[in-house]
Amino acid sequence: MQAIEEKLGYRFRDCGLLENALTHSSYANENRGRCCESNERLEFLGDSVLGLVVADALYKRRANLPEGRMTRLRAQLVCEENLHAVAAQLELGRYIRLGKGEEHSGGRTRVSILADAVEAVIAAMYLDGGMDVARGFINRFILSDMDRALNSTGDSKTELQELVQRKSGSMLAYELTGESGPDHDKTFAMRVMLNGREIGSGTGRTKKEAEQAAARAALKALGK
Repeated sequence: MQAIEEKLGYRFRDCGLLENALTHSSYANENRGRCCESNERLEFLGDSVLGLVVADALYKRRANLPEGRMTRLRAQLVCEENLHAVAAQLELGRYIRLGKGEEHSGGRTRVSILADAVEAVIAAMYLDGGMDVARGFINRFILSDMDRALNSTGDSKTELQELVQRKSGSMLAYELTGESGPDHDKTFAMRVMLNGREIGSGTGRTKKEAEQAAARAALKALGK
Protein backbone atom coordinates (compact mmCIF):
# COMPACT_ATOMS: atom_id res chain seq x y z
CA MET A 1 0.00 0.00 0.00
CA GLN A 2 2.96 2.33 0.48
CA ALA A 3 3.40 2.81 -3.26
CA ILE A 4 -0.17 4.01 -3.83
CA GLU A 5 -0.03 6.17 -0.70
CA GLU A 6 2.98 7.97 -2.16
CA LYS A 7 1.05 8.64 -5.36
CA LEU A 8 -1.96 9.88 -3.39
CA GLY A 9 0.30 12.11 -1.31
CA TYR A 10 -1.27 10.85 1.90
CA ARG A 11 -0.33 8.27 4.55
CA PHE A 12 -3.34 6.47 6.01
CA ARG A 13 -3.67 5.94 9.74
CA ASP A 14 -6.19 3.17 9.03
CA CYS A 15 -4.82 1.21 6.07
CA GLY A 16 -7.97 -0.88 6.09
CA LEU A 17 -9.88 2.07 4.64
CA LEU A 18 -7.56 2.26 1.65
CA GLU A 19 -7.71 -1.50 1.17
CA ASN A 20 -11.51 -1.31 1.27
CA ALA A 21 -11.51 1.52 -1.29
CA LEU A 22 -9.53 -0.67 -3.67
CA THR A 23 -11.74 -3.77 -3.27
CA HIS A 24 -14.13 -4.34 -6.16
CA SER A 25 -17.42 -6.16 -5.53
CA SER A 26 -16.24 -9.12 -7.63
CA TYR A 27 -13.39 -9.73 -5.18
CA ALA A 28 -15.63 -9.26 -2.15
CA ASN A 29 -18.15 -11.74 -3.54
CA GLU A 30 -15.45 -14.36 -4.04
CA ASN A 31 -14.08 -13.83 -0.51
CA ARG A 32 -17.21 -13.56 1.62
CA GLY A 33 -15.85 -15.86 4.29
CA ARG A 34 -13.00 -13.43 4.96
CA CYS A 35 -15.31 -10.55 6.02
CA CYS A 36 -14.24 -8.69 2.90
CA GLU A 37 -16.34 -5.62 2.02
CA SER A 38 -16.52 -4.05 -1.43
CA ASN A 39 -15.87 -0.36 -2.09
CA GLU A 40 -19.48 0.37 -3.10
CA ARG A 41 -20.42 2.13 0.15
CA LEU A 42 -17.25 4.21 0.00
CA GLU A 43 -17.99 5.05 -3.61
CA PHE A 44 -21.42 6.36 -2.56
CA LEU A 45 -19.88 8.58 0.10
CA GLY A 46 -17.01 9.71 -2.13
CA ASP A 47 -19.42 10.82 -4.83
CA SER A 48 -21.09 13.17 -2.32
CA VAL A 49 -17.80 14.49 -0.92
CA LEU A 50 -16.51 15.15 -4.43
CA GLY A 51 -19.71 16.89 -5.49
CA LEU A 52 -19.68 19.11 -2.41
CA VAL A 53 -16.03 20.15 -2.76
CA VAL A 54 -16.42 20.94 -6.46
CA ALA A 55 -19.68 22.85 -5.89
CA ASP A 56 -18.07 24.80 -3.05
CA ALA A 57 -15.09 25.72 -5.24
CA LEU A 58 -17.29 26.86 -8.12
CA TYR A 59 -19.48 28.94 -5.79
CA LYS A 60 -16.60 30.65 -3.99
CA ARG A 61 -14.11 31.12 -6.84
CA ARG A 62 -16.56 32.31 -9.48
CA ALA A 63 -19.12 34.59 -7.79
CA ASN A 64 -20.86 35.58 -11.02
CA LEU A 65 -21.60 32.09 -12.35
CA PRO A 66 -25.35 31.36 -12.66
CA GLU A 67 -26.76 28.16 -11.17
CA GLY A 68 -27.22 26.42 -14.51
CA ARG A 69 -23.63 27.05 -15.56
CA MET A 70 -22.34 25.80 -12.20
CA THR A 71 -24.40 22.64 -12.56
CA ARG A 72 -22.96 21.92 -16.01
CA LEU A 73 -19.40 22.67 -14.88
CA ARG A 74 -19.71 20.41 -11.86
CA ALA A 75 -20.97 17.59 -14.07
CA GLN A 76 -18.09 18.17 -16.46
CA LEU A 77 -15.46 18.11 -13.70
CA VAL A 78 -16.75 14.99 -11.93
CA CYS A 79 -17.70 12.99 -15.02
CA GLU A 80 -16.54 9.42 -15.44
CA GLU A 81 -14.03 10.39 -18.10
CA ASN A 82 -12.27 12.85 -15.77
CA LEU A 83 -12.23 10.37 -12.89
CA HIS A 84 -10.83 7.71 -15.21
CA ALA A 85 -8.05 10.12 -16.20
CA VAL A 86 -7.21 10.60 -12.50
CA ALA A 87 -7.12 6.82 -12.02
CA ALA A 88 -4.79 6.49 -15.00
CA GLN A 89 -2.49 9.18 -13.60
CA LEU A 90 -2.32 7.29 -10.29
CA GLU A 91 -2.05 3.89 -12.03
CA LEU A 92 -4.91 2.84 -9.78
CA GLY A 93 -5.67 -0.23 -11.85
CA ARG A 94 -2.50 -1.87 -10.55
CA TYR A 95 -3.78 -1.82 -6.98
CA ILE A 96 -7.46 -2.74 -7.26
CA ARG A 97 -8.47 -6.14 -5.87
CA LEU A 98 -10.61 -7.93 -8.46
CA GLY A 99 -12.36 -11.27 -8.64
CA LYS A 100 -10.94 -13.83 -11.04
CA GLY A 101 -13.68 -13.35 -13.63
CA GLU A 102 -13.37 -9.57 -13.65
CA GLU A 103 -9.58 -9.87 -13.79
CA HIS A 104 -9.74 -12.08 -16.87
CA SER A 105 -12.26 -9.83 -18.63
CA GLY A 106 -10.04 -6.74 -18.42
CA GLY A 107 -11.41 -5.16 -15.26
CA ARG A 108 -8.16 -3.37 -14.46
CA THR A 109 -8.68 -1.10 -17.44
CA ARG A 110 -12.48 -0.84 -17.28
CA VAL A 111 -13.44 2.83 -17.18
CA SER A 112 -16.36 2.44 -14.76
CA ILE A 113 -14.35 0.38 -12.25
CA LEU A 114 -11.47 2.85 -12.21
CA ALA A 115 -13.72 5.92 -11.94
CA ASP A 116 -15.67 4.33 -9.08
CA ALA A 117 -12.41 3.49 -7.30
CA VAL A 118 -11.35 7.15 -7.39
CA GLU A 119 -14.58 8.11 -5.61
CA ALA A 120 -14.02 5.34 -3.05
CA VAL A 121 -10.47 6.57 -2.40
CA ILE A 122 -11.77 10.10 -1.85
CA ALA A 123 -14.20 8.75 0.76
CA ALA A 124 -11.43 6.75 2.44
CA MET A 125 -9.26 9.86 2.69
CA TYR A 126 -12.20 11.84 4.07
CA LEU A 127 -12.93 9.24 6.76
CA ASP A 128 -9.27 8.83 7.68
CA GLY A 129 -8.09 12.43 7.61
CA GLY A 130 -11.14 14.67 7.37
CA MET A 131 -12.50 17.06 4.76
CA ASP A 132 -9.28 19.06 4.41
CA VAL A 133 -7.40 15.93 3.30
CA ALA A 134 -10.11 14.99 0.80
CA ARG A 135 -10.29 18.58 -0.47
CA GLY A 136 -6.52 18.68 -0.96
CA PHE A 137 -6.67 15.58 -3.14
CA ILE A 138 -9.60 16.93 -5.15
CA ASN A 139 -7.85 20.27 -5.63
CA ARG A 140 -4.70 18.58 -6.96
CA PHE A 141 -6.25 16.02 -9.24
CA ILE A 142 -9.67 17.34 -10.28
CA LEU A 143 -10.06 21.07 -9.65
CA SER A 144 -6.70 21.72 -11.30
CA ASP A 145 -8.74 21.37 -14.52
CA MET A 146 -11.30 23.98 -13.47
CA ASP A 147 -9.90 26.90 -15.47
CA ARG A 148 -10.01 24.86 -18.68
CA ALA A 149 -13.57 23.82 -17.88
CA LEU A 150 -14.59 27.41 -17.22
CA ASN A 151 -13.21 28.46 -20.58
CA SER A 152 -15.10 25.78 -22.46
CA THR A 153 -18.78 25.66 -23.33
CA GLY A 154 -19.31 22.36 -21.54
CA ASP A 155 -20.84 21.03 -24.77
CA SER A 156 -17.96 19.80 -26.86
CA LYS A 157 -20.17 18.59 -29.70
CA THR A 158 -21.62 22.08 -30.15
CA GLU A 159 -18.19 23.67 -29.86
CA LEU A 160 -16.77 21.30 -32.48
CA GLN A 161 -19.73 21.85 -34.79
CA GLU A 162 -19.33 25.63 -34.58
CA LEU A 163 -15.61 25.30 -35.32
CA VAL A 164 -16.21 23.09 -38.36
CA GLN A 165 -18.96 25.34 -39.75
CA ARG A 166 -16.40 28.11 -40.22
CA LYS A 167 -15.24 26.19 -43.28
CA SER A 168 -17.92 25.68 -45.89
CA GLY A 169 -18.42 22.15 -47.13
CA SER A 170 -17.09 20.50 -43.96
CA MET A 171 -19.16 17.63 -42.60
CA LEU A 172 -19.05 15.96 -39.18
CA ALA A 173 -20.29 12.45 -38.48
CA TYR A 174 -20.24 10.30 -35.33
CA GLU A 175 -19.83 6.54 -35.61
CA LEU A 176 -20.22 3.79 -33.02
CA THR A 177 -17.04 1.70 -33.11
CA GLY A 178 -17.80 -0.77 -30.34
CA GLU A 179 -19.48 -1.58 -27.05
CA SER A 180 -18.48 -3.78 -24.14
CA GLY A 181 -19.70 -4.94 -20.76
CA PRO A 182 -23.01 -6.37 -19.51
CA ASP A 183 -26.31 -4.71 -20.33
CA HIS A 184 -26.47 -2.92 -16.97
CA ASP A 185 -22.93 -1.52 -17.25
CA LYS A 186 -22.12 -1.01 -20.92
CA THR A 187 -19.29 1.12 -22.26
CA PHE A 188 -19.70 2.61 -25.73
CA ALA A 189 -16.89 3.68 -28.04
CA MET A 190 -17.45 6.41 -30.63
CA ARG A 191 -15.36 8.25 -33.19
CA VAL A 192 -16.00 11.55 -34.90
CA MET A 193 -15.25 11.93 -38.59
CA LEU A 194 -14.51 15.17 -40.45
CA ASN A 195 -15.10 14.78 -44.17
CA GLY A 196 -14.59 11.03 -43.80
CA ARG A 197 -11.40 11.26 -41.71
CA GLU A 198 -11.29 10.35 -38.03
CA ILE A 199 -10.31 13.30 -35.84
CA GLY A 200 -11.18 12.01 -32.38
CA SER A 201 -12.49 9.06 -30.40
CA GLY A 202 -13.83 8.45 -26.90
CA THR A 203 -15.85 6.20 -24.61
CA GLY A 204 -18.78 6.63 -22.25
CA ARG A 205 -21.56 4.85 -20.41
CA THR A 206 -24.05 6.17 -22.98
CA LYS A 207 -23.68 6.90 -26.67
CA LYS A 208 -24.19 10.62 -26.02
CA GLU A 209 -21.44 10.59 -23.39
CA ALA A 210 -19.12 8.78 -25.80
CA GLU A 211 -19.88 11.34 -28.52
CA GLN A 212 -18.98 14.19 -26.14
CA ALA A 213 -15.72 12.40 -25.27
CA ALA A 214 -14.90 11.97 -28.97
CA ALA A 215 -15.66 15.66 -29.60
CA ARG A 216 -13.40 16.72 -26.72
CA ALA A 217 -10.60 14.56 -28.13
CA ALA A 218 -11.11 16.15 -31.55
CA LEU A 219 -10.99 19.69 -30.11
CA LYS A 220 -7.78 18.84 -28.30
CA ALA A 221 -6.27 17.38 -31.49
CA LEU A 222 -7.24 20.54 -33.35
CA GLY A 223 -5.57 22.66 -30.70
CA LYS A 224 -8.81 24.12 -29.29
